[in-house]
Amino acid sequence: MTDHKNPIDQALDMFVYAPLGFLFSARETIPQLAEKGRQFVTAARVMGEYAIGQGRDQAERAVRQATDQAGQTLSVVGGLTGRRPAAPQRPPAPATPPRPAEPASPAQPAPPARAATPPPALAAEPKAEPSGNGQVTAPSVESLAIPGYDTLSASQVVPRLDGLAPDELEAVRAYEESSRKRKTILSRVQQLQSGS
Repeated sequence: MTDHKNPIDQALDMFVYAPLGFLFSARETIPQLAEKGRQFVTAARVMGEYAIGQGRDQAERAVRQATDQAGQTLSVVGGLTGRRPAAPQRPPAPATPPRPAEPASPAQPAPPARAATPPPALAAEPKAEPSGNGQVTAPSVESLAIPGYDTLSASQVVPRLDGLAPDELEAVRAYEESSRKRKTILSRVQQLQSGS
């Protein structure tokens, strides 16, 4: 017999003899095929669950890394812009808390008017005062409510003006008019003083 069959023999093998052979051997073959199919489905399910678990782990890891990087970036940005106050900056009042601690000795009671006085930095020169010759003397830069005032640009000073008290605004206005005369700062102070 040759390996090459004519088309009629090939058709008979495919459509007649193979189905008959399958029918006669079905009792033996079908359980084996079914078992192989079950094994394949089980293996596919296990691999799918593994792939989903790995994908979830990788996604969680990527989210954690992105969160960490975002936190680091925000802390760097916060460190660079950390000079800008989140709340209105006022001069620290360490001078006021120690005073109530001093009257502990019975010999030296503190006068009540002293607790109501503002800290010396503000009391020194909060407002511009006219001098004897008619000129206005400006407060010193150390007495201003904005730390490092002379090192800040106008765009850095303007947002910090919003939280200042009226006397602190007046001190900034007087100092600015006597020194650099920056129009953006002076106009913002004027707006805040007029209540607009």
